[in-house]
Amino acid sequence: MSTESRTASGLAKIGLRTETELTLRALIVGAVLTVVFTAANVYFGLKAGLTFSTSIPAVVISMALLRWLGNATAQENNIVQTVASTAGTLSSIIFVLPGFIMIGWWTGFPYWQSVAICAAGGILGVMYSIPLRRALVTNSDLPYPEGTACAEVIKVGSGDAADKDSVESSGMGLKAVLGGAVVSALFLVLVQMRLFLGDVAHNFRLGGDRQAPVSGFDFQLSLALFGIGHLVGICVGLAMFVGAIIGWAWGVPHYSALHPAAGDAGELAGATWSHYVRYVGAGAIAVSAIWTLLKLGKPVIGGLQSAIASSRARKEGKGDTLARTEHDIPVDQVGLVSLLCIVPICWLLWNFASGAGLGEHALLLTIGGIFIVVVIGFLVSTVCGYMAGLIGASNSPLSGIGILVVATTALFLVVTVKSSLPPAMGKALVAYALFVTAVVFCVAAIANNNLQDLKTGQLVESTPSKHPGALVFGVIVSARVIPPVLDLVNKAYGFAGAPGATAHALPAPQAGLISALGQAVIQNDPEKWQLMGWGALIGAVIIAVDWVLSKATRSLRLPPLAVGLGIYLPTAATLMVTVGAVAGWLFDRRADRSARPEATKQLGVLLASGLIVGESVLAVIFTALVAFTNNPFPIGVVGDSFNGASEWLGGVACAVVIYLLYRRVVRALG
Repeated sequence: MSTESRTASGLAKIGLRTETELTLRALIVGAVLTVVFTAANVYFGLKAGLTFSTSIPAVVISMALLRWLGNATAQENNIVQTVASTAGTLSSIIFVLPGFIMIGWWTGFPYWQSVAICAAGGILGVMYSIPLRRALVTNSDLPYPEGTACAEVIKVGSGDAADKDSVESSGMGLKAVLGGAVVSALFLVLVQMRLFLGDVAHNFRLGGDRQAPVSGFDFQLSLALFGIGHLVGICVGLAMFVGAIIGWAWGVPHYSALHPAAGDAGELAGATWSHYVRYVGAGAIAVSAIWTLLKLGKPVIGGLQSAIASSRARKEGKGDTLARTEHDIPVDQVGLVSLLCIVPICWLLWNFASGAGLGEHALLLTIGGIFIVVVIGFLVSTVCGYMAGLIGASNSPLSGIGILVVATTALFLVVTVKSSLPPAMGKALVAYALFVTAVVFCVAAIANNNLQDLKTGQLVESTPSKHPGALVFGVIVSARVIPPVLDLVNKAYGFAGAPGATAHALPAPQAGLISALGQAVIQNDPEKWQLMGWGALIGAVIIAVDWVLSKATRSLRLPPLAVGLGIYLPTAATLMVTVGAVAGWLFDRRADRSARPEATKQLGVLLASGLIVGESVLAVIFTALVAFTNNPFPIGVVGDSFNGASEWLGGVACAVVIYLLYRRVVRALG
């Protein structure tokens, strides 16, 4: 029996059919979901500074629709979520493009130019992720929490309950996912009703002086973040907690002491973290990313060699000797498509430089810009893929990557052309830095997303060569939707910091941060470099500590990149992940004493996946309600006066719910 036949046989044992995969109806359903989710993500991201992952909501909706149409397979459902997942990641270009409005370069978003940035960069990101698959997915032990959760949902939704020996295909697996999904969805409803306070935030001064240093925390009662913590594991969860401690026990108090101010402690803490500590986190991420790239050098090269060997075998007519799950797009085709993407990117860079009044330096700027897009883009794609594997695609700090890229591009402009230009051209240089950053941002975002999708595909035994086509289709659909939605939002609200912005302008915090850094580098502001330098030093120390732990202990590690993420991300996105990681570790220790340890742990994974699913799906609906009603709590039934009680109610309810869910899972298998 061939390897491919054995694969199909293995899938059949748990009821996963493999006859259909990349179908017209999967593309159509994926395209519709992409349009809806992209519009919701653009608005929500500009308002709150966060975008949500669309993979899990897409696969849940897909399973319902395709099951109704009949003859659906796990692999076909995976194609739908692959197409729709672009809405969650390509929408993150809103962390860069509004910067053009903020610096007064654009008054609106030129449609075809914006589409071209998103499409060309996104497709190049798809191509970059293909040779990275073997290094970061197939031959890696990275957890990929969202990819794993998505795969578990597909499996239990497509399983055959007749096989009682498989947790995934049994009623227990489906009950674990559905139970977690229903509970997390109901919890979010109660939070949206304001009966539970979803965000427990407290800021305070470290002393009695009105200008004393400040600190605080923001603990989000999110069962989805808890589920992510369970999936990423104890080392990553604790490393993110260490980063949060560095940021809020040292960073915020230190820099608020250097820049004292009276007034509200919460506002000062938030401003200090945003204006100072995030740059420290970006520096730590930069050093950790370089270290990660050095460590990944050998496996990435090995993965490229393996991909070339696989391509050669298929060309020689030996494709049937390879498992279907090892059928990548041939490397030469990947190279050709990459070149076809680079050509329009070159034209975009040349055209933008010429139109910005930099025509005399257009050739140099185009060469430098394309080097940053191609080389730096591949490097940050590798790092983003690693981060997606570490903590999930929706939690990857893409804005941190944007900070590093805009700083690199702006520094290139300062070194090469700034001295030969009049001071009045400073805005044009900032605009060009943002333009290059926007393209690289799309490359990195899609590579980050595709590696997560490829992990899902690996777990449901999809064909890797089917993914890129579906994702390219999704990129094109999403790229066509983003500019008109951005224009609509700009005309309705505008962006904070832009010329003529009103009190109702959307904050777009990441775009403001990235454009401000570009201006700071062009204007030679040493403070930002100093902050990133301190972050780099912290990152180097963490790397050394992690190396010592690797030599002194068997399993205890302190992933440097996770520590950098803990500094850079708000505590609302990290503290609950840490709680989930600790709780998951304790659950696994308890499972080791059960009658069926591995099956119990697997049910724990399915439960965590369900927690992510329920909140993710419902979050899409509430995001749309918020956008249409312009009310952050469209179903709220109580006001701010209930916050004190709702804080305690939410915290106690969250702890009790988690305990009861874990207890039920442990008892399910006796």
